[in-house]
Amino acid sequence: MLIQVEAADAGKRLDRFLSERLPAYSRSRIQGWIRAGRVRVGGSGAKASYILRGGEKIEVEPQQLPPLRAEPEPIPLEILYEDEDVVAVNKPAGMVVHAGAGRCSGTLVNALLARFGALSTLGGELRPGIVHRLDRLTSGVILVARNDAAHRFLAEQFAARQVEKIYLALVHGEVKAEAGRIGKPIARDPVRRTRMTARLGYGRAAETEYRVLKRFRGYTLLEVKIGTGRTHQIRVHLSSLGHPVVGDRLYGAPARPPERPPLERIFLHAWRVRFESPSTGLPVEVTAPLPAELEAWLEGLL
Repeated sequence: MLIQVEAADAGKRLDRFLSERLPAYSRSRIQGWIRAGRVRVGGSGAKASYILRGGEKIEVEPQQLPPLRAEPEPIPLEILYEDEDVVAVNKPAGMVVHAGAGRCSGTLVNALLARFGALSTLGGELRPGIVHRLDRLTSGVILVARNDAAHRFLAEQFAARQVEKIYLALVHGEVKAEAGRIGKPIARDPVRRTRMTARLGYGRAAETEYRVLKRFRGYTLLEVKIGTGRTHQIRVHLSSLGHPVVGDRLYGAPARPPERPPLERIFLHAWRVRFESPSTGLPVEVTAPLPAELEAWLEGLL
């Protein structure tokens, strides 16, 4: 929607002015739109504290409230493993795990409800069955709890760092060491709030281990193991070494890699997960093959 600022509105804060013009929405919700870049003054983003001069044109892109509960949607799923307690899915890149941040449909949860009906309830009505997550642009194995007992059992394993999570990542540059460990704490970037950072020296503890699988001219394929599951952990840690994940422009990867076509996702794949079965206590290992688009990108480097 487009809102014209009148001369009489000069001197008002942007967020206060919009809450007056849009009484159906709370001021805090409008401030959220401003932070998310959904409000533009004269075609550019602005802060909530921006003081109006009069005469501006304000573009507002409202963000709808998410539903109170997730609804089933007939979306195809690749099931890697299934028993009475746990389902392991090969999540494609581009799919959001659950509703939030303006995404209410097309999620993994929507697809799971259509496929399995009831899932564990401990995550709430928007996140049934969800014990851990993957970034939207990351593909690979994700575990889902089918009942509350299984959810608690898996959550305890994750909390105790007993679930082994192995990723494949192609990074820019030639990593010098054959293997290494990164233990930098991760915090929200104070300047760019959509990013995390490992450059502040404080934040949540995070552990990432890596080893080189294959070297290419200008690139390195890594096997990555994480002991913690912080937001964007692998992406942040590898970027902090000067080796951003291919396709990850948020953390420093070039939009157009030299002599290679751009990748419409990031080259990060949850390859293998190993956990204990809630019902038997025996180890279960699930592997997701590298997606075709990543295989093809690798072949282009040979």
